[in-house]
Amino acid sequence: MEKDEFGRGGQPLAKSLALVLLGAGITIGGQALSALVQPSASSQPTATDVFWNNGLLSRQDSDTQTSEMQPPSSDRPAAVAIAPSVSTPNAIADIVRRVGPSVVRIDASRTVQTSLPPIFQDPFFRQFFGNSQPQGEQVQRGVGSGFVASADGQIITNAHVVDGADQVQVTLKDGRSFVGRVMGSDPVTDVAVIKIDANDLPPVTFSNSDQLQPGDGAIAIGNPLGLDSTVTAGIISATGRSSRDVGIPDKRVEFIQTDAAINPGNSGGPLLNFNGEVIGVNTAIIQGAQGIGFAIPINTVQRISSQLVATGHAEHAYLGIQMVTLSPEMKQNINSRPNRPFTVQDDEGVLVAQVMPNSPAARAGLRAGDVIVAIDGQPVKDGGAVQQVVEQSTVGQELSVTLRRDGREQTLTVRPGNVPNQ
Repeated sequence: MEKDEFGRGGQPLAKSLALVLLGAGITIGGQALSALVQPSASSQPTATDVFWNNGLLSRQDSDTQTSEMQPPSSDRPAAVAIAPSVSTPNAIADIVRRVGPSVVRIDASRTVQTSLPPIFQDPFFRQFFGNSQPQGEQVQRGVGSGFVASADGQIITNAHVVDGADQVQVTLKDGRSFVGRVMGSDPVTDVAVIKIDANDLPPVTFSNSDQLQPGDGAIAIGNPLGLDSTVTAGIISATGRSSRDVGIPDKRVEFIQTDAAINPGNSGGPLLNFNGEVIGVNTAIIQGAQGIGFAIPINTVQRISSQLVATGHAEHAYLGIQMVTLSPEMKQNINSRPNRPFTVQDDEGVLVAQVMPNSPAARAGLRAGDVIVAIDGQPVKDGGAVQQVVEQSTVGQELSVTLRRDGREQTLTVRPGNVPNQ
């Protein structure tokens, strides 16, 4: 996967914000993530209710509150379209009544082997317990959300909601419960598709997330902290937040930022516009922040989910380079290093800092020190733009890469490969 080693404007990223993937019980960025834990009875195997992510299920006790934001004032200019008209005071309630039956609760669990306490491993003490000694197993459970994508039972959710699960249960708004089968899961974009044996379900309506603007209205429906069918509302705070911007550079998503309240358990639930159409999938929050949540744009979700349904996996084109976004300051910083492998002559563009061995970029002849200025005729000024063009291409497709090398411009042809280790 391509990596932009520095932030926007060519400055090294120095964010200390801890990103919380919803439904998680893990630590990211060196900061602890809060989780809601409800210990179970002591029967074997032990059952522990946690919110978890990426197969790393753990317990952490914490008091967590769910905050709700009221819809913004409706006396703003109509062109901004951030709230329903006062002539329809129940607009959000009407949307929830219409879309609510399409939102589901997802309970995922897996059984893990745990180490026996030393006392049970000591032969002297083992004689006192006989066959009643613990079996070394623990059932770990997580709660998330999802929504109906098709009438025949396809459910969209986050990959981290079902990651590592050996049992998935889907509960509809009307109380019916089904065993779910994971059709495919893509950790690169955090999208997964579940199938349940049901028909005539009410599917959601999709919007075009490419048309979103900051200030547009947003409604989130899900099961935060296990509180089923919770509704919050706000606005779109920003669009195009790169995964590096929000602290998870291993993802390939241009996130929607919203101030609609999102909490652990909202993962996989829909983010709606004020027409009741899905514009994104709620995914992440930043620990300790208020009014900063992130969703995967629905256009990305549809593209990935169609691959998951068809083949069970998703492909992501990659070149195999590490990149640095150039600026006059970055140029000076690199050239001032005594052991630099090359000298930078450009004040802008995307510097190839490293080329991975045996990668598509290496086979095409790219070198460290090259400065990318365009891909397929599209000018690029930062690493995020390169990543976006490559992600929108297909594996094996020819891409023309225009670059400057030793003061001269030239064009190479690269055939992107699939991201390794998927």
